[in-house]
Amino acid sequence: MKSVLIIDDEVALLEIAAESLTHSGYHVVTATGGLDGVRKARQHLPDLILCDINMPDLDGLGVLKLIRADPDLVSRQFVLMTGNPLDVTPRNGMELGADDFLIKPFGHEGLSRCVAARLARADVHWRMEDKVIASLRHRLDSVLPHEFYTPLNGVLGFAETLRLRLPKLDQTEIVEMVCQIEIAGWQLHRTLRNYLLLLESDRSPEPRAVDPLLSTDRINEAITTGIETALRRFSRADDLRQETACTSLRIDDSDLAMMVEELVDNACRFSRQGTPISVRLDASGTLTVTDNGRGMTPEQLGRIGAFQQFERHRFEQQGLGLGLCLVQRLAQRHRGKLSVTSKPGHGTAASISLPTT
Repeated sequence: MKSVLIIDDEVALLEIAAESLTHSGYHVVTATGGLDGVRKARQHLPDLILCDINMPDLDGLGVLKLIRADPDLVSRQFVLMTGNPLDVTPRNGMELGADDFLIKPFGHEGLSRCVAARLARADVHWRMEDKVIASLRHRLDSVLPHEFYTPLNGVLGFAETLRLRLPKLDQTEIVEMVCQIEIAGWQLHRTLRNYLLLLESDRSPEPRAVDPLLSTDRINEAITTGIETALRRFSRADDLRQETACTSLRIDDSDLAMMVEELVDNACRFSRQGTPISVRLDASGTLTVTDNGRGMTPEQLGRIGAFQQFERHRFEQQGLGLGLCLVQRLAQRHRGKLSVTSKPGHGTAASISLPTT
């Protein structure tokens, strides 16, 4: 049974909508405020969230921001509801991360159509990801990946909002939108860069004959660069812990920085803000990035094993494949090896053994 969370401070509307969807065969959870809604979303992990925009404690856009920042909820369908369409246009609402927009008042039929359409779209998305999109990944030379469009839509959406509503926005809102444009730009840059690097590695798959020997200072500089580059896309600086015990590595410093960036990116993406992330390079030359995130099941770890075998049809599956595949390619280039260990609910550790002499 599909589950729906309805968040609205209008109790009468909440009860009517809940009764309507329950009658249609959905499991319904309700919340009378934004903060309560976020708490229940994390508790119940609903398939769809219906959320009012105007609420006193935390408005709908605030709820949306927290939902999209939560690794366990980021892919859930999210519909904004409002009785005042001037609050935010449907296009702008969706470009802020919502999947649909529902104008109040609505009847049983309109509500049911909206919910059914969003849940059907979610099912299609995952079937596409598992079957159709997977079959396109090997045609990187001729197919523009859909991953480019998500951050690009963010750039265009926030830019349009600034253009149309600039006189009505306060300084805080403007700064926030500019920051979101910058983050989306870096996401787009990273995706394009990684695809091009993977294409290049196909043409030159052999390990390098001789790598430079990096000093302790250059090792620390490369690791710091990788961490800081990843943090351009996440506000997690306080969560990072860095430790370096290795005094020399035989590796290209730009490749080391890129491997750190990708592993830290995955750690940030799949763990909650406020939980620790460790970046450690021990004396033996093993680089390990550890998070306390949701972890992965043995089945999911097996799918990462397929990524390590460079199967093109598995790239970007559930947002993991491309970055880890690039890390594996870079490690192989320097005669290293990537391994991943994980336990559901306890986090993930990704390690690369690198040559020290």
